[in-house]
Amino acid sequence: MSPLSGESMKVFRAAWHHWTVPKDFFLLKENTVSDYLYFIEKGVARIFYHKNGKEITEWIALEEQFFFSITSFFKRRPSHLQIHTLEPSVVYGIHHDDFMDLADRYHDVERLLRKMVTGSLILSQIRMDSIQFEIAQQRYERLMQSSPKIIQRVPLTYIASFLGVTLETLSRIRANK
Repeated sequence: MSPLSGESMKVFRAAWHHWTVPKDFFLLKENTVSDYLYFIEKGVARIFYHKNGKEITEWIALEEQFFFSITSFFKRRPSHLQIHTLEPSVVYGIHHDDFMDLADRYHDVERLLRKMVTGSLILSQIRMDSIQFEIAQQRYERLMQSSPKIIQRVPLTYIASFLGVTLETLSRIRANK
């Protein structure tokens, strides 16, 4: 994403924590501050929130993706989001304070942070545009193109919520394939 010099790479790598967690492990619970930016090496994590008594899936993170509650992480306020694993997972995390300290001390780490945040904002905009301007069939096809194995690993209820459709609509879309 952005190269780091030898010294900054060494301290940056050392700042990351490593966890092997079971299925249904909560990395972030509602109304707590998101202290970590995560990277999933193996497994699946879901970011969701509650609205009108329902769980709404905001993001599904698969292998080799970064994920976190961006607002809570940067504003240091409790999050309305929750993050939990859908499979046993291998996860890395860097604490907010460590990342900010390294960004202050190393220009290349600061550049990496900027690129990560920019990437997150772009993904959010793409997702918003998709919800606003694409029909359900197009959103499903885009997801299958970018993550073809997701259907085998993530419950359809969560996929439907992520796509902004009902489970029945998702079933109809899949039946037409």
